[in-house]
This record gives sequence, structure tokens and C-alpha cells, in this order.
Amino acid sequence: MTRGVTLLFAVACGTSVANVYFAQPLLVTLGRDFSIGTATVGAIVTLTQVGYGLGLFFLVPLGDLLDRRRLVVAQLLLLAGALTAVGTAGDAALLLVGLAAVGLLAVVTQTLVAFAASLAPPGERGRVVGLVTSGVVTGILLARTASGVLADLAGWRSVYLTSAVLTCALALALHRLLPSRPGAPRTSGGYGRLLRSTVTLFARERLLRIRALLALLVFAAFSVLWSSVALPLSEPPLSLSHTAIGAFGLAGAAGALAATAAGRLNDRGLSQRTTGIALTLLTASWLPLAFTRQSLWALAVGVIVLDLAVQAVHVTNQTLVHAFRPEAGSRLIGGYMVFYSLGSASGAFAATTLYAAAGWPAVCALGAALSLAALLLWAATTPRRREPR
Repeated sequence: MTRGVTLLFAVACGTSVANVYFAQPLLVTLGRDFSIGTATVGAIVTLTQVGYGLGLFFLVPLGDLLDRRRLVVAQLLLLAGALTAVGTAGDAALLLVGLAAVGLLAVVTQTLVAFAASLAPPGERGRVVGLVTSGVVTGILLARTASGVLADLAGWRSVYLTSAVLTCALALALHRLLPSRPGAPRTSGGYGRLLRSTVTLFARERLLRIRALLALLVFAAFSVLWSSVALPLSEPPLSLSHTAIGAFGLAGAAGALAATAAGRLNDRGLSQRTTGIALTLLTASWLPLAFTRQSLWALAVGVIVLDLAVQAVHVTNQTLVHAFRPEAGSRLIGGYMVFYSLGSASGAFAATTLYAAAGWPAVCALGAALSLAALLLWAATTPRRREPR
């Protein structure tokens, strides 16, 4: 894994995962255009995450069975089709089905993460996963910003149609630049056996279950913020534009830095300490976030701390999970990310429902409770004598 190859993986991951987050700054506009109420507008995000979760379980494990280059290119071309369907949707049903398909196919990101981890030497795996994940974080951040700017300039449909064109270009570039069958899959047997083995691995291994539960809680908290923050920001007295709302995603740029730093700390055997500090910061981040209506500076501080903490935990989790069984990397990361998707979907639905019923303070209380639950889970399951796990 040269730095250039790692950068290619990072760009591909960031471009692909961005599609999952385009809708977040646009929720108010989409709700208005398709007559979706505030209490249920979170379904736009939830269905995308449900599709993502299904893709993680049914598509990502194929990376341990099929030629990874062909798998990646095929998923990208299908993703471009789904994005086109969303951009041309004429009613709410077609919009929601298209977004679910976008989520299903955007899991190509995790196929690429597992791919990169399999190519990295064991002593550098944390660094490589950290760098690739920093591309994922950057894609998430730029997704919100680009979505807001394009929506203000040319309407929300331009966001998805532009992404469809970029996704086709990315598929062509990867088809030409990636070697055929790199890191060839090592799994024998059919597709059904592959899926069963994913379930078996999680049933047998305590480490995988703990890290998966941490992912569920952490990304539920993450989704509570990003799936609902557009609502108070778009309402009086703030009444921010799409561009301004999307720009707050850039405040989380610290998350990309945290991903790289956390990878290096994992290579030094400091995974548990990194997790504990990050979860403490995640819980604390909700205090400034609670003052969003009074101060946009408080929102910016809260976003920086929250994104930094979430990505530090995420990189630590992925590094530990892949190191456990490198030959099953696609299945392990895909299975782990199912919990990420479940957390994201449930957080989105709960946050918008709660906002409609009780407002922003209740949303922040929910995010803080989920973060604290993750911290308590880590404290209760952390071995006291050994650092590596």
C-alpha cells in the first residue's frame, strides 16, 4: 500500500459514502416538495440507512468471494443508476425507494475499506485504515456542504444528478487503475455459506459483539445530531440557507484528523485508551450543542468535538475487528457496519420524531444519553490488565 494507492482508496471511499448524507441539509426542502411532515421527514434518512444496512450484510461479504475490482465497478455503476432515479423522482414513493437503493449500493465504501486493510502490512494496518477512513470522513463533511451549495444554486435534484455523473467517472477510473484480483479472496464455498459465517463469527467472538454495540450507540448519537440539526437551523430566528446549514459539516473536519491519529495510536497498542477518551468527549459534546439556538459558535464547537470522538472510536473499532480475522475482513467489517447502519437509522427516526414533539433540548438529551450509554458499555467491558483489546 503506497501512499498513492492509499489516497486512491480514500478518494473512492469519500466519493461513494457522500451519497448517503446528501439529504441531511435538504430535509426541510424535501419534506415540503413531497408533502412529508416534520415528524416523519426522518424517514428520508432512515430508509437510506436501512438500505445501507442491508447492503452491508448482503453485498459487502462478497468481497471475500468475488473479484474485488469487478465488484466495486459493478456497484458504482448501479449506484449511479439509483442516484439518477432519485434526481428524477416525481413522487414521495419513488424518492424513498431510490434513496433506499442509494444506501444499499453505497456500501461499496466498506468493500474498499476492507480491501485496503487486506493489502496493508499488519504493522501499518491502523495507519492505512486511518488514512482511508479520513477520506470517508472528508466525503461525509463535503457531502453536506456540496449538497447545500448545489441546492441553492440549481435545486436539490442537481445534487443527485451531479453525483451520478461523478460516480460513473469514478467507476471508469477504478476499472482502469485497480489491478485485477488484488488481494484475492480466500473464502471457499457459496454465497449462503459466506453469509452464515458472518453470523457465526459474531455469535462466537465477544470482541466483535462489544465493538459492534459501541458502533450502534455511537452512530445513533451521531445521527441524532446530523439528521435533525437542519430543522432548528432552518427555522426562525436563524432561518439559514442550504449553503449555510451544509457549511457546518466543515466544522467536523477534526474528525478526519482524529481518524488518522486514532489509526496511529492503535498501531501503538493504545486502542482501549483511545476509545475511552473519545467516548468521554462524545458525551461532553452535547453540552455546547444544547445551546445551538443561542449561539452558532456553540454548535461549531459541539460538532468539532462530536465528529472527532465518533471517528476516533470508528477507526479503533475497524482496526481491531479486521485484525481479528484478516482473511474474513470483508465479512467482519460488513457485519460490524450493519450495527453502524442500525444506529444511524434509529437515531435519525428518533431525533426527528422527538424534535417535532419536544424540540431541540429533548434531541440533545437523547444524544447525550446514547453517548453516555456507550461510555458505560466501554467501561464495563474493558479488560484492566491488557491494553490491546
